[in-house]
Amino acid sequence: MDTLLPIAHRIAVLLKERKQTLAVAESSAGGLIAASLLAVPGASAYFLGGAVVYTRPARKLLMGLENDQVRGIRSSSEPYAQLLARTQRARFDADWGLAETGASGPTGNGYGDAAGHSCLAVSGRDESAQRVMTLETGSADRVANMRVFARTALELLEAELLRTP
Repeated sequence: MDTLLPIAHRIAVLLKERKQTLAVAESSAGGLIAASLLAVPGASAYFLGGAVVYTRPARKLLMGLENDQVRGIRSSSEPYAQLLARTQRARFDADWGLAETGASGPTGNGYGDAAGHSCLAVSGRDESAQRVMTLETGSADRVANMRVFARTALELLEAELLRTP
């Protein structure tokens, strides 16, 4: 957590200065993204909510996404990460949505992705503020991957905040 807090603090400053809000949907990071953002004092000014969308039932119950809405989109993919980020932003009426989905390890997932695979997405209200990326750590270390996934998600959000006015 200590390595995540400086990034989370910088994000908090940017969001507070802009009076903007954020909602998070994460999977294989296991809540570390939300926890790091909430560890910053005054998080209620910008953090609207988050969900650990780890299973299909969680996707339906926490995100309101039915099977027909994800047909043709596999989990742990860039389109799925984008869908989670956009959906969470819209559900909370937030300025920003941040999502992560992947395989933390020690084995890969049922879709053929190796341990250490993660897709991350940022969705802003403006269509030009949409970013997505795939990360491959090459590691089977579950806890280390969770930390890297969370750090990379926060860095992606920070970069997009710095890029957009």
